[in-house]
Amino acid sequence: MIDTHAHLDACPEEADVLVEAAREVGVTRIVTIGREQAVDLAERLPGVWAAIGWHPHEAGEVADVEAVEPLLAHPRVVAVGECGLDYYRNRAPRDDQLRVFQAQVEMANRAGKPLVIHTREADEDTFRMLESAAVPVVLHCFSSVGRLDDALERGYYCSFAGNVTYPAAEELRLAAPRVPGDRILAETDSPYLSPVPLRGRPNQPANVRHTLAFLAEARGEAEADLEAHIDGNATEVFGLT
Repeated sequence: MIDTHAHLDACPEEADVLVEAAREVGVTRIVTIGREQAVDLAERLPGVWAAIGWHPHEAGEVADVEAVEPLLAHPRVVAVGECGLDYYRNRAPRDDQLRVFQAQVEMANRAGKPLVIHTREADEDTFRMLESAAVPVVLHCFSSVGRLDDALERGYYCSFAGNVTYPAAEELRLAAPRVPGDRILAETDSPYLSPVPLRGRPNQPANVRHTLAFLAEARGEAEADLEAHIDGNATEVFGLT
């Protein structure tokens, strides 16, 4: 099993402890998000890969997209992201978010690496800007229910996090069965979005098992079959070994 999206450096426990805990429940691969710190973890810890980029919250003057581009040549770096737009928090000016997002789409195109997308209350601009993406796209912490048909038509991957298990997330629960087996992924977004029954505690990669079980039930699918689909999809989109 794989956790396709975690922030290992942001978790309260040490990354090596979390990786071992995940391995004990069969979660043997993790994609961690960040920049240099993510690459360092991927170099040091077995089964860990890195996605590197600038989150939309960081898209102010400090965001230097060109400075991280050399990291994409590292053999443990498998994606650009998470990047995108967040009009809910608006922690960076929208003009800066758009500029930094566009620069990362172009960077991913040059490197031939997939994009890991954060979009919150910004689907119209996000999907418009992704029209220029010439690489695979992963919609992290999928919430773009109103654009699901569009996403699938474009061949995007939909990655479900622990919030799909929340009682109020009815739209997500209904969307999960609509995603074809060759386009679904699962993640924790650790240390955030712990799934039921662990909500309220810091999340960790091992907990992707809970999300997997919930998704399998929602889809009327055997858990082992869905796990195989997700592992195969992750291997393909991230070029994992």
